[in-house]
Amino acid sequence: MEEKLKTNISDLFAAAAERKTYLKICAPMVRYSKLEFRNLVRSYGTDLAFTSMIMADSFCRSEKARLNEFTTNKDDTPLIAQFAANNVVDFLSATEMIFPYVDGVDLNCGCPQRWAMAEGYGSAMLKTPELMADLLGTVRRNMPSSFSVSVKVRLLSNSQLKETIDMCRKLEATGITFLTVHGRTAAEKTNVPVHNDALREIKQSITVPMVANGDIFTLQDADHMHAETLCDGVMAARGMLSNPALFSGCKSTPVECVKRWLRICEQADTDITYMCMHHHFSFMTEALLPKRRRCELNSISKDKRDVYEFIRTHIPVDEVGNDTHWKRHPEKISCSYSELNFRQRLAEHGGVIPSGTVSSTYDPEASEGGFFQSKRTELDQKQALDAVERDDDAADFMDGGGFLFDE
Repeated sequence: MEEKLKTNISDLFAAAAERKTYLKICAPMVRYSKLEFRNLVRSYGTDLAFTSMIMADSFCRSEKARLNEFTTNKDDTPLIAQFAANNVVDFLSATEMIFPYVDGVDLNCGCPQRWAMAEGYGSAMLKTPELMADLLGTVRRNMPSSFSVSVKVRLLSNSQLKETIDMCRKLEATGITFLTVHGRTAAEKTNVPVHNDALREIKQSITVPMVANGDIFTLQDADHMHAETLCDGVMAARGMLSNPALFSGCKSTPVECVKRWLRICEQADTDITYMCMHHHFSFMTEALLPKRRRCELNSISKDKRDVYEFIRTHIPVDEVGNDTHWKRHPEKISCSYSELNFRQRLAEHGGVIPSGTVSSTYDPEASEGGFFQSKRTELDQKQALDAVERDDDAADFMDGGGFLFDE
């Protein structure tokens, strides 16, 4: 097993508090928070990164799922692995398997997507705070104190906060390292403003660090969130896709960032899927390309070389000077996992997971995802409304859209 240095997440929060600032965090995003993207955002001021949400049941049962859903290298720290789980066997076993390669695990109790709710994951967990506490408490008792255990939740109500505060205190009592709160309810869409007043009240009601999440598209948004809520960390999701350099203070994606992503993808080669590579280019080049070119990029056939050639042709990446902050990233670590503890626990339950849970059939690579599809639809509609659009006009790409992740 290859060694990987550990980062103490509690120490990160403490150091930020001493500096009277906050941790800048890249959210767990289905399809997108992969090793290569984490490499990119770390080079632009991100303090802490999450993996994509990983289905704990699939991670425990399938070597193929583990290879597809998680890769890392020695520079990939600080790193939290987020799991969707609805029973102790899966959550604890997945945590034990991934422990050598991450600095903590997070329980997703905020995803509002229908498939997650239907299968008892994500926001569905908010209905069973005792189950949430059981999962978190069990993992906390079985892992070293230096290893972070956290949870991501949403508001239970946009008006009555007592229930949400009671839930957060119950989760805090399990010994979690920190808590992330998305400032909307599961039913509220992204066009509803985040309830900063609620986030501030929750922060004042607990003692563990609180990370605030929702509607972070610029560094100024993050600074404002910190000032308004007194949170210990700010997590960005959609804004990071539009602008991976967000936390560096750039208002939109600089050409240098596109060039870095091009180099990362070329280095990663087959380790990164076409879909992941292509979608990131589509998101981050929105402000750099006119509508017609964006449509062309979105419709390129599934050949990475064609995408790379398109980027070099239509984005002035070769005009960017020497990037003194760029370095080739270390090769990925060959991860190995033991299923022994999981199989023993499974046997104790008669070979099946505990009663009342279901095994997930969700495959994040089965489609292009609601967020990308919603953006492509928006672009098509704009094209239809203005077929004679001037070639130098670039409209806002991140102005709403459908749900994809816990954002």
